[in-house]
Amino acid sequence: MVDYHRAQPAPAAGPNGDYMAQEEDWDRDLLLDPAWEKQQRKTFTAWCNSHLRKAGTQIENIDEDFRDGLKLMLLLEVISGERLPKPERGKMRVHKINNVNKALDFIASKGVKLVSIGAEEIVDGNAKMTLGMIWTIILRFAIQDISVEETSAKEGLLLWCQRKTAPYKNVNVQNFHISWKDGLAFNALIHRHRPELIEYDKLRKDDPVTNLNNAFEVAEKYLDIPKMLDAEDIVNTARPDEKAIMTYVSSFYHAFSGAQKAETAANRICKVLAVNQENEHLMEDYEKLASDLLEWIKRTIPWLEDRSPQKTIQEMQQKLEDFRDYRRVHKPPKVQEKCQLEINFNTLQTKLRLSNRPAFMPSEGRMVSDINTGWQHLEQAEKGYEEWLLNEIRRLERLDHLAEKFRQKASIHEAWTEGKEAMLQHRDYEAATLSDIKALLRKHEAFESDLAAHQDRVEQIAAIAQELNELDYYDSPSVNARCQKICDQWDVLGSLTHSRREALEKTEKQLETIDELHLEYAKRAAPFNNWMESAMEDLQDMFIVHTIEEIEGLIAAHDQFKSTLPDADKEREAILGIQREAQRIADLHSIKVAGNNPYTSVTPHIINSKWERVQQLVPKRDHALLEEQSKQQSNEHLRRQFASQANIVGPWIQTKMEEIGRISIEMNGTLEDQLNHLKQYEQSIVDYKPNIDVLEQQHQLIQEALIFDNKHTNYTMEHIRVGWEQLLTTIARTINEVENQILTRDAKGISQEQMQEFRASFNHFDKDHGGALGPEEFKACLISLGYDVENDRQGDAEFNRIMSVVDPNGSGTVTFQAFIDFMSRETTDTDTADQVIASFKVLAGDKNYITAAELRRELPPEQAEYCIARMAPYRGSDAGPGALDYKSFSTALYGESDL
Repeated sequence: MVDYHRAQPAPAAGPNGDYMAQEEDWDRDLLLDPAWEKQQRKTFTAWCNSHLRKAGTQIENIDEDFRDGLKLMLLLEVISGERLPKPERGKMRVHKINNVNKALDFIASKGVKLVSIGAEEIVDGNAKMTLGMIWTIILRFAIQDISVEETSAKEGLLLWCQRKTAPYKNVNVQNFHISWKDGLAFNALIHRHRPELIEYDKLRKDDPVTNLNNAFEVAEKYLDIPKMLDAEDIVNTARPDEKAIMTYVSSFYHAFSGAQKAETAANRICKVLAVNQENEHLMEDYEKLASDLLEWIKRTIPWLEDRSPQKTIQEMQQKLEDFRDYRRVHKPPKVQEKCQLEINFNTLQTKLRLSNRPAFMPSEGRMVSDINTGWQHLEQAEKGYEEWLLNEIRRLERLDHLAEKFRQKASIHEAWTEGKEAMLQHRDYEAATLSDIKALLRKHEAFESDLAAHQDRVEQIAAIAQELNELDYYDSPSVNARCQKICDQWDVLGSLTHSRREALEKTEKQLETIDELHLEYAKRAAPFNNWMESAMEDLQDMFIVHTIEEIEGLIAAHDQFKSTLPDADKEREAILGIQREAQRIADLHSIKVAGNNPYTSVTPHIINSKWERVQQLVPKRDHALLEEQSKQQSNEHLRRQFASQANIVGPWIQTKMEEIGRISIEMNGTLEDQLNHLKQYEQSIVDYKPNIDVLEQQHQLIQEALIFDNKHTNYTMEHIRVGWEQLLTTIARTINEVENQILTRDAKGISQEQMQEFRASFNHFDKDHGGALGPEEFKACLISLGYDVENDRQGDAEFNRIMSVVDPNGSGTVTFQAFIDFMSRETTDTDTADQVIASFKVLAGDKNYITAAELRRELPPEQAEYCIARMAPYRGSDAGPGALDYKSFSTALYGESDL
């Protein structure tokens, strides 16, 4: 058999032959050095066995075990991953040469130039040629692919060693022989990648044997690198064999580079899982916050809808104070929670879109729309509750006033009726003289006049009682009982009066003498007395006013009453003059006159005492009206003070709302500049809060003064509160939109110029500056950006597809955030399910499944347990024990199937 490899001429050095020429032009005579040959035999044998054991075999003698070519071909198949031609199984020399030639042919097919190495020399067991061949194989399959910064294989491996050991003291790698004698370089490589395996600070440079043995033992036990050299051989050789050291070091390179790939794959999976876990935490936080807020709304609305009336103003004012407490203390934190909930929801949806995850759908009844609906019900109940409270306070004020008025009039009437029944039932006329009868008759006529005058008061008492019943006065039963008693008594008085008149009229003809002056006195004194009683009643009457105009009207009426006093005084003097004239005539004619006027019980003393009482009540009434006037002037000052502040704050809030709308549309500069500008703008709004607090304090003073209207302003405190809450929510939402745009830009790699271009295009077609595009505006915007969505069948189909992406709910509008999300997906790329599957495949060693042990080995504990809990069992035919399906798990992460 001709060994054609041996007959080939030596190749010329070419562009790829530098390292080969360097390594092939080795001094074979050096192999005659027993120390070097021993090192190469041990190293090459260990290197070959590290690969052959994968095929379930090994070699003992490197000269003998490759002679038949079988294990040589097997070695090449293992290290290359390719199939060689079928070997010949014969025992003859020709069969062995053919097998070795097949191996050498395969080596040559990989671009390796074999010089002076022939199949016959290998078959003959030539140690020199066999070691040279193995070195060539090591160069090609273990070292050639090592490249650092476009260096050759040897230089690349040396540069890698220098970089990895640079931080370590007493280590200076300059070559692959004496730089490794003290063993520190081997230990430094291991410590750099696996610091937990080596206590480097305890190693001593003057103890090379211990250092080398430590590195070799650790590498064999923990890194699966077989021991290829003896420490004594290296230490006892002046210049260790370079090829043996390079072979050994290349094993370290491949061991650590494989770990780096696994680490990269694990990092990718950890990144994806961390995003997924963070999103799950955000979803759980949203669910809890939404649930708490809805529960609070559910608890609060029944309280606001409770319309149970109270009996007294004090109890209703306590309810009003509780309501103010709710407004000041309990509601503001919930307003902030609602705003934060919307911001968290928008941020979560943005993160899900950026990581290619499905949109988050909260639990039934916990959508943002559900919370807004509940909040609207709360606001409606709150508004109705406040109106009810104020109306109830007015009602109770009116009731108290009416009840006091009823009691006052009833007391006056009861005092007047006291003894009247006995008087009417008295039969004094039976033994009276004619003059007495006439006097009794006239007295009765005066009483009838007085009775008629009191009819109006009785009707007023009944009307007040009826109004108290209609207003649901809590003590209506006692009022009704007292009113009924008065009415019944009034009927009895009427009946008795009629009966007495009939009795007197029977004897009237017998009684002719009558004192006209007394009668005239009685007739004029009774109305005047009634007028004085009415005047006293009016002067002591309670009054309730709410405006300066009302109190001024009362003052004017009082002044009008005072203007009548001189005439009343003249009437009083005239009445008293009648009495004096009657006495003068009786004295003149020696007529015996009884001490009291027989026609009336209203004596001059009564008239004078009541007149003095009227004179005393007038200044008291003046003082009460002036106090009330001062109070109403103070209330008017409070109205004007509140109106002055409200007329500033209200337009300020409206202006800020309009400015925010313009800022969100006309944003200039970078997104960070916009965000800083918005945050500064938000701070300026927050700094305005003391003005709102001042307004709240003024509003509280107004409510405490029971002021219910204000003609000086159209703004109520409720308008200001709603406007302020909307302003805070709007600026927070605008800031959140810019933050989401930054998040989108950074995650998708969108440049500032692209973002500005997107904003300019969107604003150009947003004709009404509403922050959203209609379908036709959006189509025009797409056409301007180069999308083929013209009005034909294909263009309409493409436009409908895009609309389903940017407007999944079919609202008919496209927001700027949805527009940015669409453009970012069109221009950038993100992690995909296929990339995650590829990463899992690396961790699984190219298997279609992965085990729990592999996950725990390659991933951090938290991410490993997360995967194990969610991966389904692998059902493929190649499944091993504990096999888990990482493919379905990866697709589920991106919403492509159910986890």
